[in-house]
Amino acid sequence: MDDIEVSIRHAKIQDLEKIGILIKDAIHNMNQNGILQWDELYPDQQLIEEDILNSHMYLGEIENQLVCMFVINQQFDEQYIAGDWKYKESSYMVIHRLCVNPAYQKHGVGTKTMQIIENMLMNDGIKAIRLDAFSQNPYALRMYERLGYQKTGEANWRKGLFYLYEKLL
Repeated sequence: MDDIEVSIRHAKIQDLEKIGILIKDAIHNMNQNGILQWDELYPDQQLIEEDILNSHMYLGEIENQLVCMFVINQQFDEQYIAGDWKYKESSYMVIHRLCVNPAYQKHGVGTKTMQIIENMLMNDGIKAIRLDAFSQNPYALRMYERLGYQKTGEANWRKGLFYLYEKLL
């Protein structure tokens, strides 16, 4: 795991086309695996552009190949209020739209990316991470739980049941 070198940088508007390809490939891959999480409505190009323009989106690369993307900010859906958050008094960030390029899945890229995110946030003085994961995505659920994220609640969105997770850094 530690031998994977993923370099992380802010996404730029010039990256929009390759981000679009990554999302399209991820949707195709998820659909093939019966994970009907993303589609043409989410995440859409407008949302991705906002993520980039607000400097919330990051890209992960290995040897100049796009291997993942993710968004970090303090925004959350109103259903997050239902979460039984353990670290309410701590500074936190929320991870959204974590996506690993299907060509790089099952090689530890998702786990390595999460470790990089945790280190980035700890270095910035952030004390906790919150996120949600689709209940029908066993790969993501296993990864988050293996990394020590604790389930704090549930939310129902257009695609179904999502679990809310939190981790103290």
